[in-house]
Amino acid sequence: MNNENIKNNVWRAGLAVAILLAVFLLIASIKQLKSISYVGRDTPVMNAITVTGKGEAVSIPDVATFSFGVTETAKAVDEAQARATTKVNAALKALKDGGVEEKDIKTLSYTINPHYEYIEGICIAGGPCRPGRQSLTGYDVNQTIQVKVRDLKKAGALFATIGSLNVQNVNGLAFSIDDIDTVREKARKEAIEDAQEKAKNLAKQLNVSLVRITSFYDQNDEFLPYAREGMGGDMMMNAKTQAIQAPSLPAGEQKITARVSITYEIR
Repeated sequence: MNNENIKNNVWRAGLAVAILLAVFLLIASIKQLKSISYVGRDTPVMNAITVTGKGEAVSIPDVATFSFGVTETAKAVDEAQARATTKVNAALKALKDGGVEEKDIKTLSYTINPHYEYIEGICIAGGPCRPGRQSLTGYDVNQTIQVKVRDLKKAGALFATIGSLNVQNVNGLAFSIDDIDTVREKARKEAIEDAQEKAKNLAKQLNVSLVRITSFYDQNDEFLPYAREGMGGDMMMNAKTQAIQAPSLPAGEQKITARVSITYEIR
């Protein structure tokens, strides 16, 4: 390769580098000019108002629930199971005779637990000591049943009947609304209407127009039932102290409260 070819190659390479550098500087300059055009300008902000609404729906409880448990202890596990099953079956028969459907009777737990007794070690004078040990003495079998009563007029009588069947305890009698979603929807609908009315009044006072809803927030992921005096609440009846006469159990009412937040674009 002669000197002339070398000079040409160097010149071409230098020209390519110069072109690339010029393109880079041009792009950088354009970006800089665009950024300068925003200096001193405020970021566009959408005009909006936010309102909250509250709604309430009151309903009378239509379901009563309670639970009872049976615990039996025996040296052999099958004996403990047989005793527990006899008591549970008697309670289930009483419930079904009282009109409770099988679908509304549910086992919450069924456990079998061995229990032991610690035997102290024995030391013989002048001889070795035998270490202490655990000795299996028997088994505890426990079954807990939950009951749903749809006829509230029978709830007190069934509660008393189960308490008289020699089970260990009957507890947790409480009233609730079976179809709580319908009541909650009613309260939410009222809350939305309340928020919409507030938005209309506020827009009128501000002399603006509501354009569209830009966000909606439901604050009612959880709710707490409202128990009026005399609702009944939780009750407990020990099998040894149960009342023979069926208790009077007013159900009262429950109030569901819904809260929503709505944001409107305005102009």
